[in-house]
Amino acid sequence: MARYCESVCRLCRREGMKLFLKGDRCFSNKCAIERRNFPPGQHGRRRSKILGYGIQLREKQKVKRFYGLLETQFRLTFEKAERMRGVTGENLLSLLERRLDNVVHRLGFASSREQARQLVRHGHVKVNGRKVDIPSFVVAQGAVVAIKDKSRQNPLVVGALEGAKARGVPAWLELNASEFQGKVVTLPKREDVSLAVNEKLIVELYSK
Repeated sequence: MARYCESVCRLCRREGMKLFLKGDRCFSNKCAIERRNFPPGQHGRRRSKILGYGIQLREKQKVKRFYGLLETQFRLTFEKAERMRGVTGENLLSLLERRLDNVVHRLGFASSREQARQLVRHGHVKVNGRKVDIPSFVVAQGAVVAIKDKSRQNPLVVGALEGAKARGVPAWLELNASEFQGKVVTLPKREDVSLAVNEKLIVELYSK
């Protein structure tokens, strides 16, 4: 399976904002944005202002990298959102938020989405009592997401959960930290998305 293997801090610098791809490091003064808040590369400091198509592209790249998707995965998710009832942009963000790897991260069982994907792929996560090892699995309203009993002593999970308790979980999720499980109380709304994004630009980009 293809995946991005370069420095993820370069992605944050390219988009000019924190995408929280490195977990706890992103909340420290070691974050690349804090130290070098300009695009990577030899001419990063001198890049000209982007307009038109470039703005739309950057918005798409920002969302794609925030949720850790490759181009084909993102395009398929957009096409699914387009077929759903309602506003396409909001449907897209709702589908991305309800990906199992994102839900595991939002509940605090992993410090980053990459770590959450690894937990899911290795079979540490259950949905409604059944093991699910597909990170792109879309969690439905009312579903219960839990860490397997044998994995609850995993130091990565325990450490991530401690950090999440301080930061809290989104309103559309409900966390039971003592039981290492959470519930999707309601479907995420547009205001529940923490990323500063203009999803209309993504719709315009794919509509060309």
